[in-house]
Amino acid sequence: MKTLNLKSALLIAIASLSIACKRENPVKDHTVSAAKEFTSKFGAQKQIREINASILPQTLSFLDGTKITFPAGSLTKSGVAVTGNVTVEVYEVLKRSAVLFSGANTNHASGAPLASDGFIFIDVKSNGASVDQNLAVPVKVSIPAKREGVTQLWVGVDQNNNPLVAAGNNQMGWQAPKPANGVGQREASVTNAAFTFDFGNLGWINCDVFYNYSNPKTTVTVDVANNPGTFASFRGFSGETFVFFCAKGSNVAAQLYTPDGTGKVKSYDNMMPIGSEGRMLSFSIKDGRFYYAAQEITISANQNVTLTLSETTEAAVQAAINSLDNY
Repeated sequence: MKTLNLKSALLIAIASLSIACKRENPVKDHTVSAAKEFTSKFGAQKQIREINASILPQTLSFLDGTKITFPAGSLTKSGVAVTGNVTVEVYEVLKRSAVLFSGANTNHASGAPLASDGFIFIDVKSNGASVDQNLAVPVKVSIPAKREGVTQLWVGVDQNNNPLVAAGNNQMGWQAPKPANGVGQREASVTNAAFTFDFGNLGWINCDVFYNYSNPKTTVTVDVANNPGTFASFRGFSGETFVFFCAKGSNVAAQLYTPDGTGKVKSYDNMMPIGSEGRMLSFSIKDGRFYYAAQEITISANQNVTLTLSETTEAAVQAAINSLDNY
């Protein structure tokens, strides 16, 4: 009888210890806890190079194949030529998955969807402060091309058409670049498997074409049910929940972020091409929990889509986003 009691006590002690350990060391299925952390960790990563602004021109190469040439006289700060060592910071966003992971999009400033040929970000810093975004002499940019033909060139702006920065509630859009010193390039053709062009601004630079531009247009609304947070801004700087339309067979990542009542967002008015097939999806990251919903749709007039977010894992959200590269 004593032996049985000792065994029972031992089993109870082991079970109690096991429960205590589980409570003290919960199993984690995530490595980030918020949308901003998600885009920072899994989105486009900052690449840093150093050059001497006193001995330009110099050409820099980056991990995904982008090349940037800084010509003599291109870099100024408050209009004064920059000399000495400077740091060049670049992000490459060349795949659809990279667009979503980065919390970016392929929206024209008007709200019309663009089909992306890839975009980058360039910042140059002298003594820790950014040089003038408007360049005295344009840089030459080369972005790897995955198709033949011509692409159009765009610069990243916020809702007020100011140069885009990750701050507050800013959202991303693309508009035609302004000429630098009266000279501007709006298109680029493929040469040696790359879109190569001169660009007069630093910041966000994009190669895109309009998607299904000739189709009749409509407004699409999305009701996001079970939304654990608020709708996210550019790069998840604020908010937790993203909503995208990803076109089938075309590199479109159109973000829907305009509020349309409680729990709803809409496209820009009369900008979504009727008849286009694709995936409407939403993902959210809040307090270390991940949520996802998706629906295959064909855009129709005045369409309303309901997406019901379900809790899932970080790995599942990553897999869903990665699958869009071949969608």
